[in-house]
Amino acid sequence: MTGLHVRHRKTVALDSLDVDFGPGVHGLLGPNGAGKTSLIRVLATVAEPAGGRVEILGEDTGDHRRLGDVRRRLGYLPQDFGYYPGFTVREFVAYVAWLKEMPAAATPSAVERAVARVGLADRIDAKVRTLSGGMVRRVGIAQAIVNAPQVLLFDEPTAGLDPEQRVEFRELLRELGTSATVIVSTHLVEDVAAACTEVTLVDEGRVAYRGTPQSLAALGETAVGVSGDNPIERGYTAALRAHRAHGSAAQAVRTLEGTAR
Repeated sequence: MTGLHVRHRKTVALDSLDVDFGPGVHGLLGPNGAGKTSLIRVLATVAEPAGGRVEILGEDTGDHRRLGDVRRRLGYLPQDFGYYPGFTVREFVAYVAWLKEMPAAATPSAVERAVARVGLADRIDAKVRTLSGGMVRRVGIAQAIVNAPQVLLFDEPTAGLDPEQRVEFRELLRELGTSATVIVSTHLVEDVAAACTEVTLVDEGRVAYRGTPQSLAALGETAVGVSGDNPIERGYTAALRAHRAHGSAAQAVRTLEGTAR
C-alpha cells in the first residue's frame, strides 16, 4: 500500500503510510491510538481510506467490482466480532463459510477442521452463548481460518486466552504463516517475539520501525534508560522514542544503530 491516509472526523489515524506485507507472520505493534486497528480494517476492506492505494492479492481495493473476489480469499478477526448467540459453534462457523461463498459440499469438513484447529472439537455443537470468553475468542479464530485464506488479519487475537491457549495460538500462527500472509495486531510484545517473522511498529499513523523480532530485541540489548522486562520490550520502547525524536523510521533506526556501536 502507498500513501495510505485514514481520517476519523478531524483525527488523522494513518498519515501517508507506505508499507507492504509478504508471506509469513507479521506483528503489528504500537500504542493505543497508533492506527493499528485502522490499518487492519482497511486491509479487511471494511473501511475505505481517505487517500492512497491498497492492493491485496494483486487486486486494487479501490475497484469495488473486485472486492468480492478479495474478500473470498481473506480471513478477518476484529477486536469485537458479532455473532448470533443462539447459533452453535458449528452453525456460526458454517454461516461465515457461506458468507465467503465456500462450496456447500466442502463446507462441513472445512468447519470441523477449523474448529478442531482451535481446540474446540468437543464443543462444536455447543451454543456460542454458553462458552467462556476465551472459547468465544477461539470461535472467532476458527471463522477467520475456515476458508483457508491467503491473507489473514487478526486484531488482538489473544485477548481473553489463557497462557496455554496463547502458546497454542502462536503455534497455529507459525503454521498458517507457511502458506499465507498473516498480520497480527497486538499489544503483547512477547506474542510477536514468539510467532512473527517480521514486526512493524506504528506510531501516530506512521511506521516507526520495521525489522525482525530479533533485530528489535538487539536494540533492546543496548538500549539505555528504557523500561521493559526483556530485550524486545526495551527495543520496542527505544524504537518508539527514537521515532518520536527524529520523526522518521529510517532516521530513528540509524540513530539507534549508531548508539548501539
